[in-house]
Amino acid sequence: MAVRYYDWIAHHARRTPAKLAAVDLASNRLFSYETMNDRVGRLARHLRDVHEVRVGDRVAVLALNSTDIFEVQFACARIGAIFVPLNTRLTVPELEFIVSDASPRLMIHDDDLADTAGQVAARCGVPAVCQVGGGGDYERGIALSSALPAEEGEIVSHDDVSTIMYTSGTTGRPKGAMITHGMTFYNCVNLGSIAYVTPSTVQLVVLPLFHTGGLNCYANPVFHVGGTVLVMRAFDPGMALRLIGERAYGLNLFFGVPSIYQFMGQHPAFAETDFSGLVVGGVGGAPMPVPLLKLWESKGIALMQGYGMTETSPSVLALDNMDAARKAGSAGKPVLHTEVRVVREDGSDADAGEIGELWVRGPNVTPGYWNRPEANKAAITDGWLHTGDATRVDEEGYYYIVDRWKDMYISGGENVYPAEVEDVLYQLAAVAEAAVIGIPDETWGEAGMAVVVVKPGQELTEAEVMAHCRANLARFKCPRVVSFVAALPRNATGKVHKPTLRGQFADVTVKGDPAPAA
Repeated sequence: MAVRYYDWIAHHARRTPAKLAAVDLASNRLFSYETMNDRVGRLARHLRDVHEVRVGDRVAVLALNSTDIFEVQFACARIGAIFVPLNTRLTVPELEFIVSDASPRLMIHDDDLADTAGQVAARCGVPAVCQVGGGGDYERGIALSSALPAEEGEIVSHDDVSTIMYTSGTTGRPKGAMITHGMTFYNCVNLGSIAYVTPSTVQLVVLPLFHTGGLNCYANPVFHVGGTVLVMRAFDPGMALRLIGERAYGLNLFFGVPSIYQFMGQHPAFAETDFSGLVVGGVGGAPMPVPLLKLWESKGIALMQGYGMTETSPSVLALDNMDAARKAGSAGKPVLHTEVRVVREDGSDADAGEIGELWVRGPNVTPGYWNRPEANKAAITDGWLHTGDATRVDEEGYYYIVDRWKDMYISGGENVYPAEVEDVLYQLAAVAEAAVIGIPDETWGEAGMAVVVVKPGQELTEAEVMAHCRANLARFKCPRVVSFVAALPRNATGKVHKPTLRGQFADVTVKGDPAPAA
């Protein structure tokens, strides 16, 4: 018998109605749990009665960070709909594929992205659109609708899909990871305990809410226990430091990718900021450089490192902050409700110190990808998710993510898969061959390098390649460096041999230009 999903916002509205639930920092809106519950209920009825959203229907959201996104998430849960957050950095062609795949009943967007949302909705035949902010019908719908109480909503279980979150695929096409209500619940338990999340927790959310890091590290766990979530529209290091230091809201929990901590550490206000109120600073999304760890340790903050994936909701491994210095470079040990293995290529378990692929199983793992039966067969074996990450475990049981089996690299906390970029490069008529590899980037951790072979008799410049990529890819996916070569190295089967390519350009590093990931 499936476990029933219960409405967290409605629960806290009954128990602690006056408690501050959420703050939208850009608009200075403050919502108690009672007010947030009422807004969620009104939006749920508006979605159901006006836009005819039914159980299992998808509701896509293309909007910059705001508390409205959480209202959509919880309103969808109340009526059994599926929440589909869209990456605001993607271009119209990239979004068109995703929206066509998800086939949403409704597209919700904000004023800043109205043009993009309108183009995508028209191309994909989305039946309805709804705008938040800028005089849109979102607020009017809430004002005119009576609240749909949680007990009058649809009964859904932990096995039902609550969210579809698209991740870039190694084939160049994004895949929609299905996130169930149960996965989100177990992530609340897994992360909540190690991050000391309680009803007194006040978290500042700076990561984008289309990303599992923004939603689940640790915003959803904070809502689950009845704490307070502060939402920043776009990350500003000076503002983040001021909120931490002044403690006007009692901020005590923070999460970011390494580049977030780097920007804060480089800000003039960092040296004078009082961090004594910060209980936990969490970091994930990419390896954390040891010098940056030590910089934050000098301020009394031992950053809690971890490892996870969209497909694991996301927490898998976590390193307690007390071990941050002693086990620098480790992603920690498995969280409570999950199992992990390090597996050799033949499927057997690797020994301590031996590198293998990390496999994960548990109630926090996706049941599969939306509309991708073949991908599910390749990615999941007897419930074990193949992460694609090369890993070792030491004699004390601490796990280290050594490298990636796949070619994906991480730029500013965003996964970039070379195949997708290569597909765009091949659109250029002058390109005979193209390969993309990750190279070190002093600002973003890694960046892309395009290695291009030009067709005989044709000409192509780096500027032309860059311009084409900017027109067809999100900025974080665009290569930072272009190198023209006579031929690409290949193995015996004719495939491009990227280890050779990486060795050939091992000395290339991008230095200090933050523009492409902005």
